[in-house]
Amino acid sequence: MIGVHWDISWHRSIGRDTFWTPAHLAIHLCGVLAGLACAYLILSTTLRSDSPLRRSSVRIWGFRGPFGAFIAAWGGIAMLTSAPFDNWWHDAYGLDVKILSPPHMVLALGIIGVNIGAHILILGYVNRAPADERGRMLALFLYVGGMILVCAMVLEMELTFRSAMHTGSFYRVVATAAPVILAVGARASRYKWAATAMAGVYTIFVLLMSWILPLFPAEPKLGPVYYPVKQFTPPEFPLLLIVPALALDLLWRHTAQWAAWKQSLASAAVFLAAFVAAQWPFATFLMTPAARNWFFGTIYFGYNTNPNSLYARYLFVRPEGPAAFWREMALAFAISAILMRIGFAAGDRMQRIRR
Repeated sequence: MIGVHWDISWHRSIGRDTFWTPAHLAIHLCGVLAGLACAYLILSTTLRSDSPLRRSSVRIWGFRGPFGAFIAAWGGIAMLTSAPFDNWWHDAYGLDVKILSPPHMVLALGIIGVNIGAHILILGYVNRAPADERGRMLALFLYVGGMILVCAMVLEMELTFRSAMHTGSFYRVVATAAPVILAVGARASRYKWAATAMAGVYTIFVLLMSWILPLFPAEPKLGPVYYPVKQFTPPEFPLLLIVPALALDLLWRHTAQWAAWKQSLASAAVFLAAFVAAQWPFATFLMTPAARNWFFGTIYFGYNTNPNSLYARYLFVRPEGPAAFWREMALAFAISAILMRIGFAAGDRMQRIRR
């Protein structure tokens, strides 16, 4: 995810460059490492009858290994496959760079596959290990969950810029990813502060990227250059997901015995209410001169940002109108409730993973 944020910043500060940029290499090194590590786990378990993982492995296509290793290996292969696909895409369709493009979706699926594979590898060990050995692995599990949340928010980045934060569509977009990730992590780990921990990982990671990237110089190599850029353009200040995450952790401590759908509906309502209560006024603050500093990062713009755009003038997108706004919020609630229910079910099943 360091490579992903670095690459997005590269495109916003320098433009589409050669494939062999440090940011691209950092991304695809992850695929290589995942493939090599999982190939070792699978081949050593398959070829060695005395392998310590043999009892906690599954058989797929004649190979034996931990289930998570097969998933992560597939993710690594998908990541590497996306590289020539992305190069061909730009050769065929030009230099315009969008996050939501077919080759980037292949890359994102690969990254998520690596993370889910790691999640299952760690959880299998946690569920097999004695109680006194679970703490360290549980921390790793929540860290990986936080990185999955980081990845999901990157995929939504083009739809969640601060100018859109007073629209119903913004909250609907966020509701399509964050609730299910928090629900799965909390149920699977059975840790009472799981959602807060994962949201904390997301917040700290994005803050570090927001503060570190501008320390390095950059100069646009493509035109037209609408905005003078002298350093890498960082991601925006992280969304305040830690507020609804904390609210959900507190809710789940008191609703563990509720029926699944009742708990899902309550969770969706709490998530949306807490997120709107935190993000709406914070978005207003981000548009003020008080936020125009390195800490909140609203002073940074990509070289292709039009100075006359709403974003560059610190203005919000015009609201949809009351009827459309509440329709979007109703959709956000429905999507969140459904995904919460799916997340609870998936997390309950993950509690039984042993291999």
